[in-house]
Amino acid sequence: MRKPTKLRKSAKGQDCTLNVVHVCNYNSETTVLCHLDGEDKGMALKSPDHFAVYGCSDCHSWLDQHNGAAIDRLFYSLRALGRTHKIMIEDGTLVIA
Repeated sequence: MRKPTKLRKSAKGQDCTLNVVHVCNYNSETTVLCHLDGEDKGMALKSPDHFAVYGCSDCHSWLDQHNGAAIDRLFYSLRALGRTHKIMIEDGTLVIA
């Protein structure tokens, strides 16, 4: 298991940024850092923590189980990445130099 990072810890108590329609449970107590599909993700591998979003338990399951059409997954993932990065930059968790 990977050591918790500052970015992973930042998900605790955050609102879900995925907000998948008819999936999201809007329970910030279940929010975790959800790693998006990318070049580095594969069997037993996760994308880097900076390529991840805040997701409730239900949206996280939806994302990990590859539910929904590819275009929907892309839409929700990119929208959530923008939302998550905005939060992380504003609170100083993610610094872009």
